[in-house]
Amino acid sequence: MAAVCLVSCKEDISTLVSAENPHPKQKDLDGQFFGVRKILGDGNCFYRAFCFAYLESIFHIPRALERFKQKIIQSGQVLAVAGFEESSFIHHLDTVVNVVEECQADEQESTLLKLFNDSAVSDGVVQYLRLLTSAHLQNFADFFCNFVEAPDLQVYCRQEVEVMAMECDHVDILALSQALDVGLHIVSLEGDHHPGPPPEPLLPV
Repeated sequence: MAAVCLVSCKEDISTLVSAENPHPKQKDLDGQFFGVRKILGDGNCFYRAFCFAYLESIFHIPRALERFKQKIIQSGQVLAVAGFEESSFIHHLDTVVNVVEECQADEQESTLLKLFNDSAVSDGVVQYLRLLTSAHLQNFADFFCNFVEAPDLQVYCRQEVEVMAMECDHVDILALSQALDVGLHIVSLEGDHHPGPPPEPLLPV
């Protein structure tokens, strides 16, 4: 049985649409990005794309990789403050740290792609980012409670954020971006009255 591709190799942006039916945003995308990667649309695509894209962007910057590794290590305290037992997240935290360390030890970008297509490793990274997102939301509950539709924020986090394969919402994206101090540039191909099926989750590169 063939392994499922979680993160694809780089593809040209032109592969997103047919030549006969171009997307209105294609010209803008061509001017901003060199290509795209397709991410498996399994509900975890944002978290997987977030970490892969950031690591790829700093892959050849040793100081940035070390800074991100230290940020991940320190983020365990964020979960502790939110009430998570260390035993519930330390394995996943170690998985993220190990991924960064493998990037530091190997200058081949193919290593990053291989790691993120290993479902055990890739899902471990996703699970930690979900827990970190939940912790950040709960630690700043006074602000984030205004943006979720649930009986309370803790219920929202347990049911919508921490559970694998649940699609993320804007509030989750903001929380993770703040927690790791990583800026995002998100491009949407939806809502432009473009004929055809909804686009696959994509990672501009």
